[in-house]
Amino acid sequence: MKFISLCVVLLALAGCKMHTRPDGTHQSFPFFGGTPDSAGFTPAELKSFAALEPIDTHSHVRRVEPELISMLDRLNVHLLDILLLDDRNPELNNLNEEREGAMAFIRASRGRAVLCTSIDPFKIGSPGFAASAIRDLDNDFAHGAIAVKIWKNVGMEIKDAKGSYILPDDPGLAPLYKEIAARDKTLIEHIADPDTAWAPPNPSSPDYSYYAEHGEWYMYGKSNAPSKEKILAARDHILEQNPKLRFVGAHLGSMESNLPMLADHFDRYPNFAVDLAGRIPYFALQPREKAIAFILKYQDRLIYATDLELHIHDNVQARAMFWEETYAREWRFLATNDTVQFETVKAQGLALPDAVLRKIYHDNAVRWFPGIIPAH
Repeated sequence: MKFISLCVVLLALAGCKMHTRPDGTHQSFPFFGGTPDSAGFTPAELKSFAALEPIDTHSHVRRVEPELISMLDRLNVHLLDILLLDDRNPELNNLNEEREGAMAFIRASRGRAVLCTSIDPFKIGSPGFAASAIRDLDNDFAHGAIAVKIWKNVGMEIKDAKGSYILPDDPGLAPLYKEIAARDKTLIEHIADPDTAWAPPNPSSPDYSYYAEHGEWYMYGKSNAPSKEKILAARDHILEQNPKLRFVGAHLGSMESNLPMLADHFDRYPNFAVDLAGRIPYFALQPREKAIAFILKYQDRLIYATDLELHIHDNVQARAMFWEETYAREWRFLATNDTVQFETVKAQGLALPDAVLRKIYHDNAVRWFPGIIPAH
């Protein structure tokens, strides 16, 4: 069956409703986002949450909005503001414009946010790519960037001159990884996607409706598309080649449905950690005691993050409320015994120890992203 036909099948079978943000725009991965079913923080919850000086290491903001900054101040949250280049999104297809918007927000945040820069992956393989990209990275480092993001279009979209998919361990990227390590910065890679992207259409999949809406990332049936295993193996090759590179795998390292595999990577690669962005509900799918045991064992390698966004045309009041509700819901799941609803999944909170919460929400970010809280 051709890929376009599969997209039609996905849309037809999607049975699940279209999830929207509070401001009416669509939310990616409704299972992982969507409109929270719980309210914002109670005063007691906010006191405990804010006392940790929580750090969200995966956000996307490219405009100055005092109301959002006021919310961050009230919650005492710090952000890592991440750039990426997406040729299919008019808001994200110009890295210079993204950088200008993000830096304006970072300056206005009064120390609440710092920059994670990115590269133009569509130039991989072109003459002088590595030297030019390194100059750009070094310039961003000089202006405060503490990390570099490589996004999933490397592995899942971009092809070389021969029509083969470019993978994360492409030789053209090797000098960049060396430079990031030499400059003592951190690499974040969103490599691959949940297993659903490679599986036959299955409306019962928790993230199924995302691919019904975003067929461009649905890899099942695509000609010559690399398997998820091949993309992750390329990521592992980077880890093996760069043992001194701090490497944070976004979204539980795209191993969200396979905790034994993730554990094996923690055991094998001491320079590897993961953020929790958009994947906390996967812990709700696990038996509660198994999820707790995993988090306790690897408490030094799990970093709090959300993947929250503020788009150009978003209603900032609605988005600020959505951000706070997301922080509150995830806090209840990680810190309390309350029953928490993640769209289609309901689970009892994990009630993690205070010392573990402090690592997940603050200490691990400081360790894996030096400079994430600017010195005053």
